[in-house]
Amino acid sequence: MSDTTPIPAQFDDSRPFLAVNIAVLTVSDTRTIETDKSGDALVAMIEADGHAIGARTILRDDADLIAQQLESWITDPSIDCVITTGGTGVTGRDVTPEAFDRVLEKTIDGFGEMFRWLSFQVIGTSALQSRAVAGVARGTYLFALPGSTGAVKDGWTKILRFQLDNRHRPCNLVELMPRLREV
Repeated sequence: MSDTTPIPAQFDDSRPFLAVNIAVLTVSDTRTIETDKSGDALVAMIEADGHAIGARTILRDDADLIAQQLESWITDPSIDCVITTGGTGVTGRDVTPEAFDRVLEKTIDGFGEMFRWLSFQVIGTSALQSRAVAGVARGTYLFALPGSTGAVKDGWTKILRFQLDNRHRPCNLVELMPRLREV
């Protein structure tokens, strides 16, 4: 293997699959539920992999509104994970990472690093424009993906579908869920 070839995913099929309840938030000033192709793609991939959609909404690029929605889902015991799409660029209206900063207790720095590394292989140096972030807040995982359908597909199929599957070896984020609220 070359140094850029990822280690193939390994699943332990002797472990039972545990569905994760995921909320999906699209951040956009222009999309509606009818025109949200990235959100639709994300929902379809989540459901195809056996997880449940606990909630879905679209909000405009407003850090206050985004943080309020994240807080609502973080405090909802039925939501295990939130995935957002959109608002991670560098323009003035891109404020999703700032909203995440308001609610995160711990960051998962490797997610953004890995996402940009994977994106670099597809879009070259344009990957540096992504501010994809992730972290944990009061026992809920939060992931912010860019708004393009390609970015959503890469984020889910190359990272999240493995880390949100408790059968993935050598480790995954699901098996840590019972311990996220430890002090």
